[in-house]
Amino acid sequence: MTGDISPERPTFLGLHSRDNASVVLHVSSGIRQALGFAPSDMINKYSPSFIADEYDPKDYSRMVNVDPNTQSNETEEAVDKEADAFVCYMNIVTASGTPVLARITSITCDTIVVVIGTAFPEVPFESRAAFTGHKLENRARQLEVERMRRDAEQVTSRRRRVQSRRSMYRSRSKQAKAVMLLENADVACIETEETGRRPNGPMVVFCTGSIAQVVDADNSDIMNYPFLKLVSPEDLLHVSLWFERMAESDDIVFETFSLLQRPHVIEGDIFVSDEENMRVVVEALGANVQDGIAILVRKIKVVRAPKRDTMGNYVRAAVDADLDMESLSLADLVSTDPETSEAPEQWSNMR
Repeated sequence: MTGDISPERPTFLGLHSRDNASVVLHVSSGIRQALGFAPSDMINKYSPSFIADEYDPKDYSRMVNVDPNTQSNETEEAVDKEADAFVCYMNIVTASGTPVLARITSITCDTIVVVIGTAFPEVPFESRAAFTGHKLENRARQLEVERMRRDAEQVTSRRRRVQSRRSMYRSRSKQAKAVMLLENADVACIETEETGRRPNGPMVVFCTGSIAQVVDADNSDIMNYPFLKLVSPEDLLHVSLWFERMAESDDIVFETFSLLQRPHVIEGDIFVSDEENMRVVVEALGANVQDGIAILVRKIKVVRAPKRDTMGNYVRAAVDADLDMESLSLADLVSTDPETSEAPEQWSNMR
């Protein structure tokens, strides 16, 4: 899966802490076009302070999988729900002070909440219910419009609570995924020719502890380690070009590639050759943030190393086909609504 989402509308990627403080940690450069803010305007701010709608703080805590009573994300229920993705439409405060309707998808990952937003600046603040109705089709659309009309009659204020417009993609199995922050990539120094030289690329400056569920390494091993050394050799060129696409765009960019199951991150550890090293196929989304590149990787499956061709090069296998009708790709997840999506309620059953 490659490409970006909603290129005709402003999109942005944000990371905030998954706790009571809910501090904005990183925001992609797309926030300028979406909301008019510079990323630095939002960093270290309380993320719900940018919500223009009325909401119950407990509803927000549940949406980001934090126990509303203990403000903990380590409860059994919170961990189980990490595989779910929450989708809602809400009005977001802009730099000008005028609220803008945005479609928000939130995905929790360890201590981080990943927020993917698409802004709809062409929709007036008062027309939110009508807009949501127009997004629906056939019978589902009619039912939703009727529900919207009933809601509108009961609501005296034009503002909505977050919970009333919240929906969710559920997963029947836990999702192995990790959030990483890479240093600014100097794309001019990334080798994009198949010369046999293994490039280093940007260093990993932050990684959630959940990376241990994706590859056989701890986040402490991967910190300050070149990201491209985690990538399987047949996908180095592919991922380098992904970095280039992110450098040239403010949008969120998606890619599917393979990581080495046992990366060579610990000096003196048992060395596993590339030929014997299993591949971890991952889906990833990423975007430029104020001080690097923020990416989310989701584990799809583990496969054997590919065969080599007559020239000795690995034959890169297509992996998009692995996302079958029983699953939902990250790109589809952040651009569709659970109520109207043709995908099953569970958005993935991959392990």
